[in-house]
Amino acid sequence: MSALKDSAQRVQDVLAQSGYDTKVRELPESTRTAQEAAAAIGCEVAQIAKSIIFRLSGSGSPLLVVASGTNRVNEKSISSRLQDKLLKADADYVRERTGFVIGGVAPIGHLEPITTIVDEDLFQFQTVWAAAGHPKAVMALKPDELVAMTRGQVMSIK
Repeated sequence: MSALKDSAQRVQDVLAQSGYDTKVRELPESTRTAQEAAAAIGCEVAQIAKSIIFRLSGSGSPLLVVASGTNRVNEKSISSRLQDKLLKADADYVRERTGFVIGGVAPIGHLEPITTIVDEDLFQFQTVWAAAGHPKAVMALKPDELVAMTRGQVMSIK
């Protein structure tokens, strides 16, 4: 088995240091979108835990929303609950704050602590698949592991 890309290895290292035996896998096909990931893995699109980074208007801090692959984030609803407007994060902002490129943003292993929201719809599955630091790297997680490792808040994101 070949070595992981540096960004995927960083995620693997965080998993190991945190006591998880989850293994990062690099696939030959791109997993940049939820549809591509589901096709490459052989799972339902809804089982893909897609990481979406927003920038909070008030503080400029990043917010990570880990959404089921079939769901769209209701930015107005989350903005209301957080009492801060969600702004789109461009590719440079995402890379600067997380250390990952869009399409490969893992829910863990960021360059700084990031407030995280986990989509409650992911809990309908025993296993979900998240990006693992590179557009071709993925990891399988139980939804409760995802919440524990991100210290995320579970809520409806629709």
